[in-house]
Amino acid sequence: MTHAPTTDDERWHAVLAHDARADGAFWYGVTSTGIYCRPGCPSRRPRREHVSFHGSPDAAQAAGFRACKRCTPERVDAAARAVAQAQHLLDTAETAPTLADLAAATGLSPFHLQRVFTARVGVSPKQYALRRRTERLKEALTMTPTVTTALYAAGHDSPATVYAPATDQLGMTPGAYRRGGRGQTIHYAVTDSVLGPMLVAATPRGLCAVRFGEPGALVMELRAEYPRAELVEDAAPLAPSIAGVHAHLEGRALPLTTDVPGTDFQRRVWAALQTIPRGETRTYAELAEMIGQPSAVRAVARACATNPVGVVVPCHRIVPKGGGQGGYRWGPERKAQLLALEAEAR
Repeated sequence: MTHAPTTDDERWHAVLAHDARADGAFWYGVTSTGIYCRPGCPSRRPRREHVSFHGSPDAAQAAGFRACKRCTPERVDAAARAVAQAQHLLDTAETAPTLADLAAATGLSPFHLQRVFTARVGVSPKQYALRRRTERLKEALTMTPTVTTALYAAGHDSPATVYAPATDQLGMTPGAYRRGGRGQTIHYAVTDSVLGPMLVAATPRGLCAVRFGEPGALVMELRAEYPRAELVEDAAPLAPSIAGVHAHLEGRALPLTTDVPGTDFQRRVWAALQTIPRGETRTYAELAEMIGQPSAVRAVARACATNPVGVVVPCHRIVPKGGGQGGYRWGPERKAQLLALEAEAR
């Protein structure tokens, strides 16, 4: 969840994900049962047409719903509500409020708000504000005539904050992002693999995508990511890359050059993933330790989830601390198969 849910679609996705980070931001009622819950409730997911959303337990009860006995939604603690309120302020303010402003608005001390916000959201209020500004900049770059107009519309005070290492989260220059790959030629091919259909795509500088799934959806996703690039379906120029990915799947790690945009933080996470020995696993907490940011566990998890070059950057080697194999961008079955293949090869 990159920001607090503000639309019904976002709220519904939070319910589907049992996302406890949205607790306190809204409550949902289920008309077929007459019960209302918090988003993180572990109960079985309802059907969308039976769900309504409410801004408070009182509102849900006024609509005729009774509290779920499993998740006790009426007992969402003050800290969760304060974090949800702070997220809303950061999502909607033209100029990001300071920590002191957020603390005054939520009724918590700055220290306490900083601590509970970071624990629940995975980043500090300042980092959250930077990320939201980056999202607004991405949107503005696709809608405004110039980069300068976009950066001010997104809330930047000057061009310096767009390029400064401490505040740049775009992963590339605004001009390059705005071009959406314009001027680039990307060759791609969909081929069979032990994990099913696999899309491999590369720029002249290296691999930019290795993904698994339904062929048509894979190509549509690539076009959405590089809307202005020239996409050429041709396996011939990709032969070395395709062979290299198949080698990774067979337990032989051939060196492959990648060309993927990402923030400095994402690149550090992806580089650390590539140091995990084949056939071994690490937890998100251990990966956060590997990059020297032990408190950034959730941010590390998000970087793993956005990895565009599966297998080559082995995010499948990360498992939950509590056991099990955890989720995977291309499906838990593929993750289990990958781990089994690597264990066998080792």
